[in-house]
Amino acid sequence: MKTLQSTLFLLLFIPLTEPAPPTLQDSRMTYDYGTDNFEETLFSQDFEDKYLDGKNIKEKETILPKEKSLQLQKDERVMLPPLKKENDEMPTCLLCVCLSGSVYCEEVDIDAVPPLPKESAYLYARFNKIKKLTARDFADIPNLRRLDFTGNLIEDIEDGTFSKLSLLEELTLAENQLLKLPVLPPKLTLFNAKYNKIKSRGIKANTFKKLNHLSFLYLDHNALESVPLNLPESLRVIHLQFNNITSITDDTFCKANDTRYIRDRIEEIRLEGNPIVLGKHPNSFICLKRLPVGSYF
Repeated sequence: MKTLQSTLFLLLFIPLTEPAPPTLQDSRMTYDYGTDNFEETLFSQDFEDKYLDGKNIKEKETILPKEKSLQLQKDERVMLPPLKKENDEMPTCLLCVCLSGSVYCEEVDIDAVPPLPKESAYLYARFNKIKKLTARDFADIPNLRRLDFTGNLIEDIEDGTFSKLSLLEELTLAENQLLKLPVLPPKLTLFNAKYNKIKSRGIKANTFKKLNHLSFLYLDHNALESVPLNLPESLRVIHLQFNNITSITDDTFCKANDTRYIRDRIEEIRLEGNPIVLGKHPNSFICLKRLPVGSYF
């Protein structure tokens, strides 16, 4: 009887003392794994919330203010004060080089004289495509002392273009397409119009008469048939080579009625390349210290 009772007791106790099923441990592991995923999920969600939300906020900030910025730009344009007159000179000084009263506009393909700063004294506009000079080009630039338009396409110069340039001393119009000369300013010391198409009829009788400061005259490589009249006493150098000059008179350089007259300032006269024999006109040079360069036979 006692044996039976103990057996029954063991049978009842053993199930109660069996080790816990692995499901509990597995569930813990699963829970731990699930926790890691949960933390990852929370992190990624937090990252997305912060990053994407921040990105969306930035996008909103960049999208919405554009309209405002455009409006602001429009408002700013409206609110800008009017430009001063001096700023009208700026484009020329961007295209050209402006330096201490000198403007260098060389080889920039301009086809007209650009607006110049009022204080300009020297303009170098060489090797461009300028076809015409007008009085308006220099109307408000009274201090100009030197103009150089070498290597352009100038065919015409309006009367009065240089009339207000009372300080102009040097004018260079070499290598253009000129057929005639304009009225020249009175204080010129140098005039250069070589390599043009100027004929004698394109130079008025009094063009040089009143230029009492003119020292250097370059009219070589043109189409002159005669030496220009009334050349001033101040001349030191006269270049007339390679024209079509066929005759010279006793009054061209000297004074036929004054055998004592000496033209002592002239240092050089060039007449080579013309269809004239200088030896046939001996009395034309008796007032000169040096004979002209050219053909004498």
